[in-house]
Amino acid sequence: MARADEVAVLWFRRDLRLGDHPALTAAAADGRTVVPLFVLDPALTARAGAVRLTYLHRALRALDQALGGALVVRVGDPRTEVPALAAEVGARRVVVTRETTPVGRRRDEAVATELARTDVAFHGVGTPYAVDPGGVRKGDGTPYAVFTPFRRAWTAHGWAAPLAVPDVRWRGRPQVPGRDPASLPDAVDHGHLPPADEVGAWQQWQAFAAEGLDHYDTRRDLPAVEGTSRLSAALHLGILHPRQLLADVGDLPAHAVFASELAWRDFYADVLLRAPESAWSELDRRMSAMVVDTDAAARRRFARWAAGETGYPIVDAGMRQLAGTGWMHNRVRMIVASFLVKDLHLPWQWGARHFLDHLVDGDVASNNHGWQWAAGTGTDAAPYFRVFNPVTQGERYDPTGEYVRRWIPALEGVTERSVHAPWRAPGGVPEGYVGPMVDHAAERDEALARYRMVTGR
Repeated sequence: MARADEVAVLWFRRDLRLGDHPALTAAAADGRTVVPLFVLDPALTARAGAVRLTYLHRALRALDQALGGALVVRVGDPRTEVPALAAEVGARRVVVTRETTPVGRRRDEAVATELARTDVAFHGVGTPYAVDPGGVRKGDGTPYAVFTPFRRAWTAHGWAAPLAVPDVRWRGRPQVPGRDPASLPDAVDHGHLPPADEVGAWQQWQAFAAEGLDHYDTRRDLPAVEGTSRLSAALHLGILHPRQLLADVGDLPAHAVFASELAWRDFYADVLLRAPESAWSELDRRMSAMVVDTDAAARRRFARWAAGETGYPIVDAGMRQLAGTGWMHNRVRMIVASFLVKDLHLPWQWGARHFLDHLVDGDVASNNHGWQWAAGTGTDAAPYFRVFNPVTQGERYDPTGEYVRRWIPALEGVTERSVHAPWRAPGGVPEGYVGPMVDHAAERDEALARYRMVTGR
């Protein structure tokens, strides 16, 4: 049993909520007083894009409000700031949601070492995933390398029911001038961001569960419609926990497809845990030898891709959606990624970094391993022959051209027949748009030739 005056620091990171929060439940156990902390680490925030930083600040302001103004925000190196606050409030323990990324694990080990110097305990409880990374293994104890068997084992493993919000005695915020969460500025004036508060995110989920979940399997790949939950940013910052969503998922086929997407999230976290170097290096080491272009001409091609000026409408619409909203539809993410690595022959790392700089839901495990899937360097069992045709992908998933016209106004007058290949329209490419920067058929052959040089296939 804790003493009546015992204090614990709850160090929030990717868990900015009160519901289903194992670390919070542990911190408040036995009636402990809890001091809530968030550390803005300049080493991380300097690399966060303006949209992601704005969403984080909004989430912190919302969390502070939910805590009645008790959130402590410190700016600096957590190795210094966390022990300093623990000493300031007389805490004998710091409780966190366990981190599984390479950077997070190194940071936590360093903070735990510093806390131990003053006999302050460091406790990690739970993770941001339905099943903790490392928790799904084959019968012989080895990890899964391919998603489908992982998903079957993940489903069989199951997950705990969501936890209720515990009764907590929060300690009011120690005053530090200039560190009031309510004053954290938006880095950019952005009207497209999803709710950054727990109540708003939960309402968003409830609306999707009521109106969209039953049709998820047939609508999720159509970028012109609201066929997805749009909760990736809330899941990334832990404003909701995936267990909370899975508790509402039923037995319909569409529900199983949605659950499978959450399994992908857990799978990529599992891959990163067992192979931390795969954050920025090829998981399939053979593919490190594949020839990619990195010269000045390659940089110019990258700039056109990033600006949404490739001449392929589905690619350009996606890149313009990213620039305009901080988000991109998942089907389109796969298309633009395939185009970068297999039509332009550029390093997947360039695209992964661009996404992390601009996505509000930028997550290293999901983002970078998704890029490796597209590049054929990651977990896919037979990736080398998959080269997305941007014209046929557009025709299949945006058949009326509604999505591409939304982001490329110059295509407004182009017919459905030609909207995904406007150079074929009567009169050619309309004014205000550009012709295709490469010939897809030729670049597909080039991509396959480069793969064969490495794989021998």
